[in-house]
Amino acid sequence: MKLYLSLLVAGAAVLIALDSRCQTVQSPRPIIPTGHTISGKVPAKSEHVRGNPEAPVTLEEFGDFECPSCANLATFLEQLIKEYHPRVRLIFHNFPLAMHSYARDAALAAEAAGLQGHFWEMHDMLFKQQAGWSGAAIAGVQFDSYAETLGLDLNQFRRDLKSDKVRERIEADQARAKSLGIKIAPSLFIDGREMGPNDRTPEGVRKLVEEAVRAKSSRSERQ
Repeated sequence: MKLYLSLLVAGAAVLIALDSRCQTVQSPRPIIPTGHTISGKVPAKSEHVRGNPEAPVTLEEFGDFECPSCANLATFLEQLIKEYHPRVRLIFHNFPLAMHSYARDAALAAEAAGLQGHFWEMHDMLFKQQAGWSGAAIAGVQFDSYAETLGLDLNQFRRDLKSDKVRERIEADQARAKSLGIKIAPSLFIDGREMGPNDRTPEGVRKLVEEAVRAKSSRSERQ
């Protein structure tokens, strides 16, 4: 009950509501009907998994590090994964929006940290410190500072920021988002099914996750 209440507090600001600041200014997004299922396998090289890698239920998130709604969602999902461990896992995809000045640079920083085995630590740092670096004159200074705080090899981190490997990981994420018609951050899928417009609340997501967990448990018991 205590953890449940903490999740509600984390979502008090309707954290999963899609903030207008986190939408593209391009043509309207092709609406994927509620219940739409993602087709195709997630490319292994683009996966960043939080939680049990073998969990039966998968949350797939497309996020922008400079998006306030994405920062709120990240806090909620981190707690949710802990609560449902080991039954639920989260896969994060970079989806930096062009309207955010440092979103792509932040994604590069996260991926560069990931090459040293610290993607999620940098992911958390970027979201928690979002107000600081997003308003900075040169965000790269802050990113270097975060890398040092996490104990990364700073020279390698700076090299990796400019590497093809890091760039290709972000491009792979963006290609997947494009294939799904995604133009809004954050976007969330639960076991391949897109979160519906009426489910964009902490309670709504919890309900969908609980239903997915029960469905997988029932299926496993029947086998």
